[in-house]
Amino acid sequence: MEFDCLDAESLTGFDWDDGNVYKNERKHGLNYKRIEELFFNEPLLIVEDFSHSYDECRCVAFGQDNKNSKIMVVFTVRDNQIRVIPAREMTKKEKNFYETNKNNPYL
Repeated sequence: MEFDCLDAESLTGFDWDDGNVYKNERKHGLNYKRIEELFFNEPLLIVEDFSHSYDECRCVAFGQDNKNSKIMVVFTVRDNQIRVIPAREMTKKEKNFYETNKNNPYL
């Protein structure tokens, strides 16, 4: 899947700083390792978020961790690294969207 601002081939890892590495665990019970798993498991659905992409590209990833928990992650890419903004378990509406579209690479 190609995006104007996301070149998956050039990604080198994750950008976790002291301010955001534990934020999602405190707020939503997701530690950074579970969040990273989402990007390595199939099916992974990534949708560009044009409504919040003012200064940089933002994308929303819908997928699952290694225990098949459905997770939603908003992220951007900085210096070829994925920088997670928020992450949480999917809502019922998001799960329906994911299940309906997970095999459609052209959203």
